[in-house]
Amino acid sequence: QMQLAASGGGLVQPGGSLRLSCTASGVAMDFFTIGWFRQAPGQEREGISCISTNDPGIYYADSVKGRFTISRDNAKNTVYLQMNSLKTEDAAVYYCAEDGWSCKGWGQRAYVAVGRGTQVTVAS
Repeated sequence: QMQLAASGGGLVQPGGSLRLSCTASGVAMDFFTIGWFRQAPGQEREGISCISTNDPGIYYADSVKGRFTISRDNAKNTVYLQMNSLKTEDAAVYYCAEDGWSCKGWGQRAYVAVGRGTQVTVAS
């Protein structure tokens, strides 16, 4: 059974960058659909990005499009989320998860079970 753990969060100033990592254990993640969610206090969980070997193979929420980039390194069994031009509204706990055949509808998959998250704080 695949277990995923997110890491790489921290405190960054507005306009700064962070790279989050989602590392899998137990199963090789090569052919799985892996993505990222985030949840800020008092807000619903938001599916923000996804990567898959099946079409559609990439998804970005409008809120992060053009600023965030998702990628995977199968040799390291890791999916990355490069976050640039961070804004205060990007502050949240970020989670990664595995779900589904492709990235279709990733933005609506708030129900997906997630594991340990990583806190991203954007403040000056």
